[in-house]
Amino acid sequence: MIQSTKKWVVEQPIENTIKQLQSELNISSLAAKILSARGYTSVDQAKDILIMDETNLHDPYLLNGMKEAVERIEEALNNGEKILIYGDYDADGITSTTVMMNVLLDLGADVDYCIPNRFTHGYGPHEELFREANKKGVQLIITVDNGISGIVPIRVAKELGMDVIVTDHHEAGDELPPADVIIHPRVPEGQYPFGELAGVGVAFKLAHALYGEVPDHLFEFAAIGTIADLVPLVGENRYIVQQGLKRLKSSDNPWVRALCEVTSVKQHEIDEEAIGFYFAPRLNAIGRLGDADPGVAFLMSENNVEAATGAKLLNQKNVERKEIVSSITEQAIEMIESDPAISDSLVLVIAKEGWNPGVIGIVASRLVEKYYRPTIVLSLDPDKGTAKGSGRSIEGFHLYNELAKNREILPHFGGHPMAAGMTFAAEHVDELRSRLHQQASECLTEEMLTQKLTIDVPVEISEVTVEAIEEIKKLGPFGTGFTKPIYALQNVQVRSMRKIGAGENHLKLELEDAHGFIDAIGFSKGYLYDDITYGVNLSFVGDLQINEWQGKKKTQLMISDVQTNEWQLYDYRGKNQVQKWIQTLPQEECDFIAFQQTTLQFFEGQITNRIHLMTDENSVQNFSPNIVLLDLPKSAQTLERLIVLAKPQRVYAVFYTPESKYFNGMPTREHFGWYYSFLKKRPNFNLQMHIQQLAQHIGLNIEVIKFMTNVFFELGFVTIENGLTTVNSNVPKRSLSEANVYKQRVEQIELEQQLLYAPYIELKQWFNERMREYNYS
Repeated sequence: MIQSTKKWVVEQPIENTIKQLQSELNISSLAAKILSARGYTSVDQAKDILIMDETNLHDPYLLNGMKEAVERIEEALNNGEKILIYGDYDADGITSTTVMMNVLLDLGADVDYCIPNRFTHGYGPHEELFREANKKGVQLIITVDNGISGIVPIRVAKELGMDVIVTDHHEAGDELPPADVIIHPRVPEGQYPFGELAGVGVAFKLAHALYGEVPDHLFEFAAIGTIADLVPLVGENRYIVQQGLKRLKSSDNPWVRALCEVTSVKQHEIDEEAIGFYFAPRLNAIGRLGDADPGVAFLMSENNVEAATGAKLLNQKNVERKEIVSSITEQAIEMIESDPAISDSLVLVIAKEGWNPGVIGIVASRLVEKYYRPTIVLSLDPDKGTAKGSGRSIEGFHLYNELAKNREILPHFGGHPMAAGMTFAAEHVDELRSRLHQQASECLTEEMLTQKLTIDVPVEISEVTVEAIEEIKKLGPFGTGFTKPIYALQNVQVRSMRKIGAGENHLKLELEDAHGFIDAIGFSKGYLYDDITYGVNLSFVGDLQINEWQGKKKTQLMISDVQTNEWQLYDYRGKNQVQKWIQTLPQEECDFIAFQQTTLQFFEGQITNRIHLMTDENSVQNFSPNIVLLDLPKSAQTLERLIVLAKPQRVYAVFYTPESKYFNGMPTREHFGWYYSFLKKRPNFNLQMHIQQLAQHIGLNIEVIKFMTNVFFELGFVTIENGLTTVNSNVPKRSLSEANVYKQRVEQIELEQQLLYAPYIELKQWFNERMREYNYS
């Protein structure tokens, strides 16, 4: 049995819906399953997402305040007023700033931009920066990707005589800022047809209105910001991203080529994953570690030299960001696992002086992945006596609402159900942990603390073709609101398996079912080699991809998880280096069973945990789920009794046999007859002295000769005194099979044949028959 650390939830598609979508849209079953799983169950619904054009862009003047904003900006242009674009330090804010800079420069504006420093100024409008702008003669401020919560700083700007246009997409509070114009897709609620625009999407709409036509050249920036900000990739966002990806693939902009160069992304292969995993993190990194202005400068590079320099800087900052995240994560894990006060809490709250506040949100996400508990990571500032940090949550624990119950010790916090930011007095860290633990104990059940893996596209190997996977790519972009499918291949078996990579850290398999086979790769999953067995029905979860090598395309599954509910047999027979093979076992979860005292003695110095002797007279109680059979029992019944008692999930067959009866064989009746005549002619035969010569003469193993001697002795055919063997005369005839030692050898040879020397498939069948007989499988 292989158990996942996550609870699999496999959604089953409705067969009639799949067939209808396949037939009417002329698509593969895989594509139909994905559309159905995303809620597009009718042909008309599916066409809405499959067929998108410029009509998917709404009139920008449907946004409340757009007319007034355009008029005020045009007034500033006509009067030569100084304009300031006030942005944000993440990828959405950087691209939003770039969009507005491009359109206003194109229109001849006297314009500059300003992005607050995460550490010095924090998020959103800042009074000090607005005062500096006023001193420089700025008459109009346009915020992008922020401003909706900047009530006090915007009031100050107005008092200083500046006009303010707010463009934002973040949640609006009960009180709106006193700006001249607010452009927000959800303010007022319901006026604009699509309320899920990113900050860069709102900036793009303002650019559209200012140009008087769709600004095709700005789709590239809008796509990056939209993907980076994790807004739903449906409706207008989907069209923006589709168009942006299309243009990025053929763009002549020097920054695109430079970014591809430092990320090793082929420009013609740019997709939503390239942006999400390679481009956006580098844009985010610049603002996480310091001043984000270079991010805007990079996106506005006018030549290859500028672009290359900017890309190298972004890449360097991303490397630094990774190192910092890795270091803080390691420190946090050590703190959690060494301090019961932290590890025993249902909500992990970890705090330390010197941690970079710009990356601790990423650290919190890493810790949630590892421990699957709501997590808050805090950076302590001893000079200010504050703790500043970020939290990430799990389903069932509404982080914002739970934090809100502690307002008396949390004067500054914000967020939503799954993430939050906060600043409060450092002296309250332990109290916050204690309170949140109590709150979690009232709402989180044991089941809720087990991470769920929702598998929305179960497939069969016969459905997976190169053509089908290429078709799936056309369903993209995938992301929030139209998530990338998670595939499951259920009840397949391993056809072949081997470790790959310099350190053998990866796994390559061939999986098969009744209809075909498929290659599978598990990166960083080499450890599964010791868990997966042949002849077992397994289920794999992962991503379907195309592997192209020397012009040939093959489908393959990139494995993310695996499990089976069947018992498993692991073949360790013939492995002589005990210390080597024992390291591959989950030793803390194993019972080591010996049937012979000599075996127990042999292994006792090498196995230090849960090693037991089991005979016909005694048994072991309270078995762990895995048993290691160190040697062969004296009878099949003993092993069968063990199976009934243990009900194992895993059986490791070692069957250490220092002296094989099977290979020595069973002497024939002729051998017994010859040996009896030999002894009869030689009274008082010293067997110990002459056994070597006798063995060579008769052509039998020494062990076999000793066995025949013991049979004769047990049946009374010979006597043995002082090492001398003599045949007894006038002994009644008896069958050789009456001797217990004879019976034991016959049974031992049969056991060795069935258990020690049988092919793996036959050994598995032997156990399967007993498992079924005792109603355990």
